[in-house]
Amino acid sequence: MNNLFFMKKINSELKTPKGISISAGEDQAMMVESAQSMFQALLLGILFIFLILSAQFESFLDPLVIMFALPLAIIGAMLALFVTGSDLSVVGGIGIIMLLGLVTKNAILLADFIKQQRSAGVERKEAILQAGLIRLRPILMTTLAMIFGMLPSALAMGTGSEMRQPMAFAIIGGLISSTLLTLLIVPIIYTVLDDLRDFVSRKKQLKVPAKAAN
Repeated sequence: MNNLFFMKKINSELKTPKGISISAGEDQAMMVESAQSMFQALLLGILFIFLILSAQFESFLDPLVIMFALPLAIIGAMLALFVTGSDLSVVGGIGIIMLLGLVTKNAILLADFIKQQRSAGVERKEAILQAGLIRLRPILMTTLAMIFGMLPSALAMGTGSEMRQPMAFAIIGGLISSTLLTLLIVPIIYTVLDDLRDFVSRKKQLKVPAKAAN
């Protein structure tokens, strides 16, 4: 993608003779097409995750709590690629798409446990604290297992593993950032949306008596 940027810059600054133009070759065109397809796959993945979670939780607010974990992972993946000097190639994009399922799993563990505790009559603050303590170990176990599984590719320890390095960097960076921030951000978002749900339900309850009185 950097080559395409420099190509456009040179084409805009360089005064070429009349009838002559500079354009990307077939390989560069294929890379651009692959990047567009990867972006479409990323958007479709996010959409399908939201629809599946909405059907599972029978709500549109609860999946939003989980979906807030996705930007945290993408930010970590982009930072990891930047720090390691890797380009956002198609392989790195595949790593980001893989993160969608891995990160939502951690958020589901938290949100689902909070919802179960609230259904059992536990107060919201206590349910959030219990979710953070009880679900911390399975979240760390799965995250560390995936990180250590990606280390051989990140360190380029095998033949041809250099090509898979951006994917490993993206996954490791995304998992680290999402794991650290999900334990803080998801409970906060859950609290905000739960307050919003209570506010809407109170508004509806106030409207019903008003209509009955009329």
